[in-house]
Amino acid sequence: GGGVTTSTGLVVLYGLPIPGSVSSSSPLLSHSHCHSVGAQTRELATSAPSPAPAFLARHPFHTLSIAMSRHPDVIWAQRSEKIFLTVELPDAKNPKVKLEPEGKFIFSATAGPDDRLYELELELFDEVNVEASNINVGSRHIFCVIEKKKKGWWKRLLKSEGKSPYFLRADWNKWVDEDEESGSSKFGNPEFGGMEDFSL
Repeated sequence: GGGVTTSTGLVVLYGLPIPGSVSSSSPLLSHSHCHSVGAQTRELATSAPSPAPAFLARHPFHTLSIAMSRHPDVIWAQRSEKIFLTVELPDAKNPKVKLEPEGKFIFSATAGPDDRLYELELELFDEVNVEASNINVGSRHIFCVIEKKKKGWWKRLLKSEGKSPYFLRADWNKWVDEDEESGSSKFGNPEFGGMEDFSL
């Protein structure tokens, strides 16, 4: 079959059925069918463009922000009184870390030759003692010792239930189970050098 190109660049092929107007068993389109296609094409060309989805209207830069930032890897372990949390981001530049009493942990930094932005915001399982918590910013990672406000074993690191985020995993070098805490010397009550408070 042949075809024609409309003023809008749409190619209309003869011999192809149009849903709703020609059955699949019909032979080539008749002249009247082609005329119908031309009318429909002119109507589409002159109709107003569809408005953008409401979500994009409210968040025009949503997809851009996702493309520009990434999540760093995070490993963690706990004891009855504290959380050991490590953000793994080698050669982090301009790291900013904020810990809030209700248990919100916020991190941002750039890294890599293209200075890509890495961001993180975690809602921890329970409240924390910011004044008693400490942090160490190293060349390969940011290590935090976060003091719990209330002594006790957390069911999980994050407040939300369900599957953990892909970037979060256990720190097996520091991990002990609840029933092993009292008898374990592995990071039972460690003393770390170079630690500072969260006022940095």
